[in-house]
Amino acid sequence: MNKLTKAEEEIMQIIWRLGPCTVSDVRDDIEKTTGQPKPPHSSISTIVRILEEKGFLTHKTYGRTYEYRPVVSKSEYSKLSLQKLVSDYFDGSMERLVSFMVREKDLKPEDLTELLDQLEDED
Repeated sequence: MNKLTKAEEEIMQIIWRLGPCTVSDVRDDIEKTTGQPKPPHSSISTIVRILEEKGFLTHKTYGRTYEYRPVVSKSEYSKLSLQKLVSDYFDGSMERLVSFMVREKDLKPEDLTELLDQLEDED
């Protein structure tokens, strides 16, 4: 699976949240959530076509309108991104990632307890 650029990932986040949608829906969402003017249709359309070429999206055609839908789920991409992060920055060790988060105080003791409970429940 290909890695997404920042712009591609931002568009995918919107499509994951909206579900099947058009380029106009994406533009409207950007305006609504950021308060900024709608980006040009051609800019979003270009990114969406790239996402389709990379295998992240597919589309249905309704006349001249394309409705895009995710092929890759957010959880699939999240897993890939986390694996890459762990590989690139923590020598492939989840333990080192968790240790880093504890040292940086990003992970509290109660969070660790909850994680341990989840692990025990899966056994």
